[in-house]
Parts: sequence; C-alpha cells; structure tokens
Amino acid sequence: MTTTAPRQDVRPPLRPPHRPRHRLLTLLIVVLLIAVPGGYLVRSAFQSRDSGEDKERKAAATNLTYGWPSKVQRTVYDVPLPSKSSHYAFYEANSWQTSSLYVQFRLPEKRLDDFLDDVGTSESALRDGKVTISGKHAQKVGWDLGKEGHEYAGTVFRQKKNQPDVAITVDRSYKGMPRVYVVSTVKF
Repeated sequence: MTTTAPRQDVRPPLRPPHRPRHRLLTLLIVVLLIAVPGGYLVRSAFQSRDSGEDKERKAAATNLTYGWPSKVQRTVYDVPLPSKSSHYAFYEANSWQTSSLYVQFRLPEKRLDDFLDDVGTSESALRDGKVTISGKHAQKVGWDLGKEGHEYAGTVFRQKKNQPDVAITVDRSYKGMPRVYVVSTVKF
C-alpha cells in the first residue's frame, strides 16, 4: 500500500511582494515630493530676479522716480510722508561723504502742520519768500524753485551730527494743495 502524503493546499499569493498596494497613491506622493519643491524653487527664482531688476532700476535712476520711497529710506533720512498726500516722487543720491534723499509731494493745507510736526519742526518755522533748497540740489532733479508768481516758504531742520539735515520748501501757489519739496542730507 502506498501512502500518499496529505495534500497541502498551496495557493499562489494574491500579489507579488514587489508591487505596491496603492500605485496611484504612491505616484501622487512621488509627484508631490518633486513638483511642490520644484514649483517653489521656480517661483523663488522669478521673485529674486524681479527684485534684482527693481533694485537695478532704482540704482540706475538719474531723475525723480514716481512713487513712495521705501520705508528704510524714509527712516534713514527722517522724511515721514503723510497718508493724505499725493503726487509722490523721489530720488536718492549717494556718495562717499554725503547721501541725499529728494522727495516732492502735494498735501492738503490742513495736513502741512502735521507733516512739519512729524519732521520735528512747525509751520511757524517756515519763512515766507524763502527757498531753502539750493539751486544745485534743485537742478539735480529738475526742480524750478524760482518761478515768477509762486509763493514759496521754507525752513531747514538741523539735527545732531549723525542725523540728517532736512531742507523743506513749500510752494503755496497751489491753493488748498501746496507742493512740498524736501531734501534730506546725511553726512558721514
């Protein structure tokens, strides 16, 4: 008699062990691990490029640039700009010994005293008929501060050695919205 060994029920595995269970999920994870950082790098590169071009454009400027000076420039040169003003333009000139920020804007007459107070002076310091910005500074940015029929008033706010001197000339010919010219100069 031959005896046969009991038959073992051997079934093949349902899936080979090398195949992932969720192919779609794995594919999604791999794509996200590559695409998200890659997209971030591309976006950062474009932002960095734009920032460099903007800085290059500002550095190459040889005349007034329309818009607000940066917050850093306003802080360094002690030129606070009132929020209710308009028609902003600025220019920054730098050298080894002197740096200057030129700013022009218009503001409502009733806000002029607030601006002067923020600078550190007052409206009573303005001298009628006086232009406190030198012809050399005015010519550098194309300001004509000697026009006939214009009502000018000016003051210079001098500060300690390490802080800028701020020359302010106000053209009151524009009723209700005087034009303000500011040159803040830092000497090293």
